Amino acid sequence: MASVKLNEAFRLFDEANTNDPNKEVWQGKEYPKELLYAMRMTDKLKTFATEASEALQLTARCQHIRRWEIPRESYEMNRAGYLKWRQDLKKFHANKAGDILKEVGYDQEMIEQVVFLLEKKQLKKNADTQTLEDVICLVFLEFYFESFSHKYPEEKLMDILQKTWRKMSKKGHDAALKLPLSKHSLELIGKALKG
Repeated sequence: MASVKLNEAFRLFDEANTNDPNKEVWQGKEYPKELLYAMRMTDKLKTFATEASEALQLTARCQHIRRWEIPRESYEMNRAGYLKWRQDLKKFHANKAGDILKEVGYDQEMIEQVVFLLEKKQLKKNADTQTLEDVICLVFLEFYFESFSHKYPEEKLMDILQKTWRKMSKKGHDAALKLPLSKHSLELIGKALKG
């Protein structure tokens, strides 16, 4: 059963994300983009890891908190710019989430666990970090890859899919192959896995 603190943290994370000026329509309803992303992360975590720790549940919900405040376009549009943006985002998300967790009354240990996960430390070694990465990849493949795949050349898509696949566990791979994807997306994934 969800704790009172967990529910309150979710409420405050969602409140922070409702200010996203970017919108996305899903099943006929318009959502602030990062709020919808957070809801998808929570839903996916619930089905993928039914015994997820409280720290992992919190992290999944706040993983992109207020992301629009640091737009990709504000960095150089090259690999170095991309990596710097990602690093700055991790710190930004950790600070925003940490402030909310403190406000809700979580202790320093829990805040440090969430920050550890937000910074994706010890991927492939830490079970919670790996589960978070699997959920991120599954949400990307199910909800964002299709539109993404029409914007970029196939060579770039192959690279992105192969990198995504390498970050995932065997359990993540099995779940990915069961996602309700379009024929187009499945063909691209199949091609990437053979490459």
